[in-house]
Amino acid sequence: MASSMWEYANPTRFMQVSGRLLPWVAGAALVVTAAGLIWGFFFTPDDFRQGATVKIVFVHVPAAMMAINAWVMMLVASLIWIVRRHHVSALAAKAAAPVGVTMTAIALISGGIWGQPMWGTWWAWDPRLTAFLILFLFYLGYMALWAALDDPDTAADLTGVLCLVGSVFALMSRYAVNFWSQGLHQGASLSVQPGERMDIVFRMPLYVSMTGFGLIFVALVLIGVRTEIRARRMRALVMRERMA
Repeated sequence: MASSMWEYANPTRFMQVSGRLLPWVAGAALVVTAAGLIWGFFFTPDDFRQGATVKIVFVHVPAAMMAINAWVMMLVASLIWIVRRHHVSALAAKAAAPVGVTMTAIALISGGIWGQPMWGTWWAWDPRLTAFLILFLFYLGYMALWAALDDPDTAADLTGVLCLVGSVFALMSRYAVNFWSQGLHQGASLSVQPGERMDIVFRMPLYVSMTGFGLIFVALVLIGVRTEIRARRMRALVMRERMA
């Protein structure tokens, strides 16, 4: 089982398998995301407290979820690179960063739009919001470090270390509301605690939207890794021609 899993770390094998999967994943991402957002924005009632602004949840929560999970995926891929030296895992971490930073930006912006009518301000130095902002800066630093180093192996090593450090803020973004009860940010939208759980009329389209955002992430990472592999092959061909 382990040997069959590691065979996908071979760039040629990865290109073959991802080329077959990508159209299906991309198509499913478009359909599921559109279904979740249309269902959530047009076929759910207004909240009795928050009114129509509650529907931002169908963008904010999936984006925030993927912002954190993207960093976790980058951490796992970076650790695989450090331990096993599989180039596809390093490229997967690199490809996930632009998607993760975009999801983080969407979560921050949509959170401000949602928070303004609820809190009376676009931003508050709430523990969870602050941790999320720091995570956004770590994403930018991660991408800048990749761009600043010419040697890809050195870049993968150093960004792997940075990813490990940034994981602290990814966890804080997820669990800050459990650590600091005095924060403005509400509890988990999908809490299972009695009296706090979101009503099923909102919960079901939110699940669909979250699934769609997850599929978007997978599709974009596949595209990114395939692009990186092609770029490396092109650079290798250019170097061979110069040496010939």
